[in-house]
Amino acid sequence: MKKLSKLVLVLFSVIILIIGVVINLLIIGWLDYSTAFNAIQKVLTTQPYLKIVLGITEVFMLFAIICIFADSGDKEEQKSGRDVLMQNDNGKLMISRDTLENLVNAVVKEFPGAKEAHTKIGLDAQNNLAVFVDLTVTKDVIIKDLTLNMQNRIKEAIKKTSDLDVNEVNVRIKNIVGSESEE
Repeated sequence: MKKLSKLVLVLFSVIILIIGVVINLLIIGWLDYSTAFNAIQKVLTTQPYLKIVLGITEVFMLFAIICIFADSGDKEEQKSGRDVLMQNDNGKLMISRDTLENLVNAVVKEFPGAKEAHTKIGLDAQNNLAVFVDLTVTKDVIIKDLTLNMQNRIKEAIKKTSDLDVNEVNVRIKNIVGSESEE
């Protein structure tokens, strides 16, 4: 259905382009109105041409109806662009990116010194993940140790929970705030 819809759109585009060119030629005076009118009148009054034009317009009307009412694709296929789709012999499993982001945020909250976290999940065609965490930390943490432990724990949690491979966990320290004891 997608190929048919694409073909119909290309044909309509070509027809609109031709009509646009003819109208422009008429407006700027490179094509005479009487010549264009006589050509259209000849096509619409000569029997063989009339049947051909009628057949073509009926096909285009059918294509237009198909395009108007055609489904733009399987809802599951549309969601799979945003979600992780896993399949096995028993069926399909869809895990939303929001779920994975919430899992990462829960892991981050377990770390002392980690305050605010904003997570984004990137996904490639093989369902391999890239995790991006923007993090606010307290000033008393050792950032290198915290992020290394956090990266490992995030990978383990996602693997254990969803059996998905995490290619990378990218942590960006967005801000440093007062220590835990000051709050």
